[in-house]
Amino acid sequence: MKKQLAVLLAAAMTGTLLAGCGGGASDTTTTGATEATAATSAATEAAATTEAAAPAAEGGEVANADKPLVWYNKQPSNSTTGELDMNALSFNDKTYYVGFDANQGAELQGQMVADYVKAHIDEIDRNGDGIIGYVLAIGDVGHNDSIARTRGVRAALGTGIEKDGNIDPTPAGTNTDGSATVVQDGKIDGVDLTIRELASQEMKNSAGATWDAATAGNAIGTWSASFGDQIDVVVSNNDGMGMAMFNAWSQSNKVPTFGYDANSDAVAAIANGYGGTISQHADVQAYLTLRVLRNGLDNVDIDSGIGTADDAGNVLSSDVYKYEESERSYYALNVAVTADNYQDFLDSTVPYAPVANQLDASAHPEKKVWLDIYNAADNFLGSTYQPLLENYDDLLNLNVEYIGGDGQTESNITNRLGNPDEYDAFAINMVKTDNAASYTALLAQ
Repeated sequence: MKKQLAVLLAAAMTGTLLAGCGGGASDTTTTGATEATAATSAATEAAATTEAAAPAAEGGEVANADKPLVWYNKQPSNSTTGELDMNALSFNDKTYYVGFDANQGAELQGQMVADYVKAHIDEIDRNGDGIIGYVLAIGDVGHNDSIARTRGVRAALGTGIEKDGNIDPTPAGTNTDGSATVVQDGKIDGVDLTIRELASQEMKNSAGATWDAATAGNAIGTWSASFGDQIDVVVSNNDGMGMAMFNAWSQSNKVPTFGYDANSDAVAAIANGYGGTISQHADVQAYLTLRVLRNGLDNVDIDSGIGTADDAGNVLSSDVYKYEESERSYYALNVAVTADNYQDFLDSTVPYAPVANQLDASAHPEKKVWLDIYNAADNFLGSTYQPLLENYDDLLNLNVEYIGGDGQTESNITNRLGNPDEYDAFAINMVKTDNAASYTALLAQ
């Protein structure tokens, strides 16, 4: 039987790896994936069920399929429809997702830009043409967070067009004449000037990596050369791309630039004209990423040290996170970072004080965790998230092995999960949200 399952899983995983990733998606709901991913997940689920019948392997060791697993930063979901992959999210009873409230953060970013325009209405129209023109750097057209942020900006600025009940997040290309079909000229309440998305594109490099800062830096060079004095605002789906554009052009031209992630360099740049950013409470996310694993390893209530104080006094208040039980997902809540409060966010790698208490090693002995970062070059994950994880792993008595991916291929990461028996728990950050079965198939063997 196990041999038959192994063959089935191998075939299913191959189908998933060969399946293409779609672009554009709607908001996350529940259950589902592409047909290929659903089939693969079903096979994985069957294997997990088989393993669950005998939760411990020979010699009393815990089967890999029963070890704590947290998906983080990229939620298992269909990149075309946005539907959650509940097979992956319920792989076993110690599986969860940790991220942030993408829609709440997206609304905050859009409102932050709109508020800035209103506050600077007398000087923001640089060429006096009656149009407030903005350019938009899109991270990944198939990523739910990127989709939400594009929608949030367009909704707040009145430039969005509805498609299938949601604002269309499709890149507009070049739209200096306002003729694009995926956006429209907009208005902000109380502002007489027209708002126009002059240009937007996915920042994807020639090797296939998305959210690419260098590509964004090149894009602002092209845009500014073509229609520079029409650009009044620069907006980005993240700070990595936003800072690339700020450093390459907008700072010297005094054009406000808005990003997302509250990376330390972006927060510091607010003093020099960076318009603002959104803190997705990376300190809370990083803590939750390792905390849910710690609780699973200790076989305690999942809420310990989260909504309920643990034996060291660690606890989170309800205004910094929420838990959606039906999605098995923890979401950190977002905060706008502007000139009014940026000094409170200058060091993004400091652990969140309410959950920075050391656990007693006698009650919470050291365990080994395999954790990957989908792209070792990703600015937010590399400069903010990983340093936070490295602080928390000590506090939670976890020996974490950090694996950096290339941002392009899932196999670059999965090939380094060749011996899952070596680890007690797993934290997974996928390249593409469709590909959860590439990992669960390995753990289910």
